[in-house]
Amino acid sequence: MFAVLEFLKDDDRFNAPEIRCAKASLNCRESYGDAAVGYVQVKREGDLCIVKCRVCPEHRVRSKAYSTTYSTLIINEATEKIIDVQCHDCAAATGGCKHALAVLMWV
Repeated sequence: MFAVLEFLKDDDRFNAPEIRCAKASLNCRESYGDAAVGYVQVKREGDLCIVKCRVCPEHRVRSKAYSTTYSTLIINEATEKIIDVQCHDCAAATGGCKHALAVLMWV
């Protein structure tokens, strides 16, 4: 959990008021991650662990026909530090979106 807090504190994408408050607390719920994170792929390259996930937006977790976003999480296992987490398919991806937060908290 310490690595998650360090990453969120240091990454400018997740310091916007919108992310810090309501959306972050909603998307960090354990129940949201379990419902929203779908297919997961794990790849290890040296000390790096790369996790790719399909994430369904919160308001559509029960609708399987809804298109999902793809998020990637990169962790350095040797230093136990989160290198990056990003969403690839949503409009808010450059500002640190809720899908990336959901994947981060799910892992």
